[in-house]
Amino acid sequence: MPTLEWIGKSKVINHHQDVPFRVLERKYSFDENGQHDEDNGSENMIIRGDNLEALKALLPRYEGRVKCIYIDPPYNTGNEGWVYNDNVNDPKIKKWLGEVVGKEGEDLTRHDKWLCMMYPRLKLLQKLLADDGVIFVSLDFHEQPFMRLIMDEIFGASNYVSEIACVNKPSGRSDDKYIATAHESIIVYRKSPLLTLGGFEPEEKITKRYNKRDTDGRLYREEDLRKRGTHDERTDRPNLFYPFFFNQETGELIVGGNDEKTPDGFIRIEPMKSKDIQGTWRWGQDTANAQKTYIHPRYMPNKQQWSLFEWEYLDERGAAKPTTLWDFKDVNSERGTEVFIKYLGFKKEDFPNPKPVGTIQRILQIATAGDDIILDSFAGSGTTAHAVLNMNKADGGHRKFILVEMMDYADSITAERVKRVIRGYGEGKNAVEGTGGNFSFYDLGEPLLVGDCLNEAVAPEKIREYIWFMETKQPYAPPSGGNPYYLGKHNNTGYYFYYEPQRVTVLGYAFLSTIMEKADGTVIYADRCSISEDKLAKMGVTFKKIPRDISRL
Repeated sequence: MPTLEWIGKSKVINHHQDVPFRVLERKYSFDENGQHDEDNGSENMIIRGDNLEALKALLPRYEGRVKCIYIDPPYNTGNEGWVYNDNVNDPKIKKWLGEVVGKEGEDLTRHDKWLCMMYPRLKLLQKLLADDGVIFVSLDFHEQPFMRLIMDEIFGASNYVSEIACVNKPSGRSDDKYIATAHESIIVYRKSPLLTLGGFEPEEKITKRYNKRDTDGRLYREEDLRKRGTHDERTDRPNLFYPFFFNQETGELIVGGNDEKTPDGFIRIEPMKSKDIQGTWRWGQDTANAQKTYIHPRYMPNKQQWSLFEWEYLDERGAAKPTTLWDFKDVNSERGTEVFIKYLGFKKEDFPNPKPVGTIQRILQIATAGDDIILDSFAGSGTTAHAVLNMNKADGGHRKFILVEMMDYADSITAERVKRVIRGYGEGKNAVEGTGGNFSFYDLGEPLLVGDCLNEAVAPEKIREYIWFMETKQPYAPPSGGNPYYLGKHNNTGYYFYYEPQRVTVLGYAFLSTIMEKADGTVIYADRCSISEDKLAKMGVTFKKIPRDISRL
């Protein structure tokens, strides 16, 4: 498979592994009753901090659990003045990356820097995505071709789903020199073939095709059962050539076999392209038998032959499969600005070009349901959370959102927008009823490790949570009572974190005598061990050294 090379790639390709794990510190919680210090138990999160470190912090709890990721990274037009500030170890690369990215023609490495910024983040996003999950990435033409190549490399070329042309400015950009750009791209990748996607409610241009009514008044459309187009002859698909037998008097229709004689009183109907050329049906015999009530024979005078037609009912057609062109009114970028200013009450200078809620709601509509988790690590003005809350209100779902925003406005704009959506916003004719819901606001806290040592500024409970997640990939529920160092049991293995910040802990017979929880195997973290490996093995005990084996998780 072709891969993309750029300056700095070798320094960032595994950089996600070197990113320190930081704990998340809850600052406040919010619900319909307002903001308070007490934890409301919300699974909705808004995280203020660098998104690379935030994604690493999410791994213990959310690796493989996120159903849908939407990101709208910086487009790298040359006007943003952004700086790649990740702590890459190589001093020359670090200095180069730390320079403000310039415009096209002025900074010949601007695309290299953008790729250096995106690559480790995509690596972590891929880890967070569920096996049946999907990622949507909004981009314009500046980085779209490069993004496709690195996503092929990280997610696998076989997991490319589609590229959607989202018409966000139907009139086109007036400052484009030759052709006015009217759309942005949304690149779509899955984690694995387990992905399934839904569709949209059919628009009028689809429903108006259902212009016939049956005797019960139900609307339907008629489609020839004979296959049209390429590979439509018997020699192409012999198994799709077979007869139907129709009795005009009784209306009985039988799916027959090629060697079967026509029953008395029945007409033989075969998929003939012409009098001399045999065609095929669109359905195999099993499907034809299962859907026989929808098949209606009719004599065609012009062709002087019988044909079969499928009646497709409007009330049974279900959702319309999404196309690669989204020209819906609610994806127009002007709608994003209108909602942000006119309804939510923000000022134009608060945030440039907020995303239309409709774009993300449509993504959620086809990709999520129930209590799925949605992640946006370039949260901006908080449109993704707005869309999640709207969708939950509309269909009764319990989707959860995780937003990450590194800029200073993470609280004053991103979180504030979500508060207004929950409580309701606007006045008079512009008033919009609140969606309800809640969230907790977090800052990135201390790193778990300082050099090769555990950071004593981190609460032991946070370390316990981290170890449990990394060992079991399960949410941590602190056991009540019993051994204070006991983490819990998973797959019949008991886990212990024998740690005291102010003293060295030793795994010896004295500690083993305190273990009362029964399990087939036991994993114990401690600073040291005074029992030989052979004796530990006989007792079914695995010793893991603090902090060495924590850093390897």
